[in-house]
Parts: sequence; structure tokens; C-alpha cells
Amino acid sequence: MKTHAFRLTYGSDLKKSIENYITVHNIQAGFVGCCVGCLYECTFRLADGHSLYHQKDRFEIVSLCGTLSKDGVHLHLSLSDENGHTIGGHLMEGCLVNTTAEIVLIELLDQVFTREYDESTGYDEIIMKAKE
Repeated sequence: MKTHAFRLTYGSDLKKSIENYITVHNIQAGFVGCCVGCLYECTFRLADGHSLYHQKDRFEIVSLCGTLSKDGVHLHLSLSDENGHTIGGHLMEGCLVNTTAEIVLIELLDQVFTREYDESTGYDEIIMKAKE
């Protein structure tokens, strides 16, 4: 395993920035170790698989977890508002960093993750293989 740590600043799109980092560093398999910070705008897909939640407000990042592949990411985000109420879902573009987002990614050097369309789910699903 190899760790990658970086910080995002005001206005950065959380998902796009992570995807860009994966591309630049040629990460073929990995997962999010941790992410702490805050957002001023969020967008995520809800559990029904179709509805989007979009809100402009101040949010603390409570957790960010998911898998990283050369074909994209699958990330879930939990946020808390100013009253401590927690919301979350599938991370979409449009989650904009307020003051900071501190991110640690774990690269799996002996694995390759890809994504292929799965007719039974209607989504590109992860394929996990040992690196040859």
C-alpha cells in the first residue's frame, strides 16, 4: 500500500479534484482513508438511485468513503449542518470546498480496479483483480 495526502482549498470540487488526483498519480486501485473539512455547497444522489439532493449551506464533512479506480470513483459522503443534523449520499460533482478538505487516499499496489456496466444494476460496477 501507498498513502497519498493532499489538501483542497476554497472552491475546489471535491469529486473532480479526487478524480484528477487519481489520474495525475496513475492510481489503479485504492480507497479513501479519511477526509475532513467543510463545504459551502453539496450535491449527492440519494438512495433511490435517481433523485439528487442539492443545497447551498455550510456543512462539515463527517465522512467520505469509497473505492478508487482508473475508470472512476464510487464515493459516499456524509455531512452535518449547523444544527448537527446529518445527511448523505452518493458523491456527485458540485460539492464545493469551503475553507479546506484534508484528504488521505490509500493506493493498493497489488490490485487493479476497473468498472464495467452491469445489466442487473444499471451501473458501472467494480471489477477487482490482482495486478499481474
